[in-house]
Amino acid sequence: MQWKLPPKIKIYEALGCVGDDRIELDGSEAKVYSSSGNKFYSVKYDSQANAIMSNDNGSYWQGYIGYPAIAYLMKIGVIKINQIYAEALKGIQWKDINTEFKNDFEKTIAYVHEVLQEKGISVDEFLKEIDGIDMQIRKMNLEVLGKKTKPPVGY
Repeated sequence: MQWKLPPKIKIYEALGCVGDDRIELDGSEAKVYSSSGNKFYSVKYDSQANAIMSNDNGSYWQGYIGYPAIAYLMKIGVIKINQIYAEALKGIQWKDINTEFKNDFEKTIAYVHEVLQEKGISVDEFLKEIDGIDMQIRKMNLEVLGKKTKPPVGY
């Protein structure tokens, strides 16, 4: 079974996760910490099977590849990124922003674009990066690895 494609905001979150260095690698597995730092998601990857598993909410409840899995693939170099954009998204408290905007991802995206502009980042160039990463994810056709496990609870 293949993963559904994620909303593009999950690519933003994954870049921020890489920028914050919230990923602890352990071979083909990782702990990926939330932006609050209070919980972590487990990611497992099998490159031979082209399959990945993450126990984040999006992966478990919605069936799309979530930001922890995307961040892991970025960190190990399977998904190529421009580190400038990961650095630019450093320190963003995704949970707080998504809560404030009631999970209206369009509002979150607009807010993040303002943050990028304040940092002198071209939103047009940033969007090209997001589209490029999205295309890499699409081409991977990642399979679901094993049985889904419930996400951690808490903030």
